[in-house]
Amino acid sequence: MKLILLEDVKNLGQVGDQIEVKDGYARNYLIPRNLAMQVTAGALRVLEEKKKKRARLEEQRKAECEVIAEKVRNASCTISMEAGEEDKLFGSVTAEMIGESLKAEGVEIDKKTVVFEEPIKKLGVYNVNIKLHPEVIAELRVWVVKK
Repeated sequence: MKLILLEDVKNLGQVGDQIEVKDGYARNYLIPRNLAMQVTAGALRVLEEKKKKRARLEEQRKAECEVIAEKVRNASCTISMEAGEEDKLFGSVTAEMIGESLKAEGVEIDKKTVVFEEPIKKLGVYNVNIKLHPEVIAELRVWVVKK
């Protein structure tokens, strides 16, 4: 049976893909859960409208992320931690700590967006990437100082 996907389905395809699956899988799983619909002229029109709407929303979300990225680039992030010999930290700097520090600056981000190249386990100045959107990555300077 030929179908058009209305939602992303793991191991099957993305929204808007035209796929061919067995009749039982389509009737019993995909169609009742509104994950797909049969290929018709009307379905293709509905799909085009959904694609346009999704593209507009994605552009709007990207613009919002650009604004947040600019705030992140202008923010300074200082984290005080206990350190031992040779400036080694007791523990490491976490994404949650960076998120709390940015929150104090007035910039709210999700801790899942913080991307470390390597764990921060020493005092110093580090560059940390904040991935707000697949196309928007802001670089944040993090100062780790002794408490």
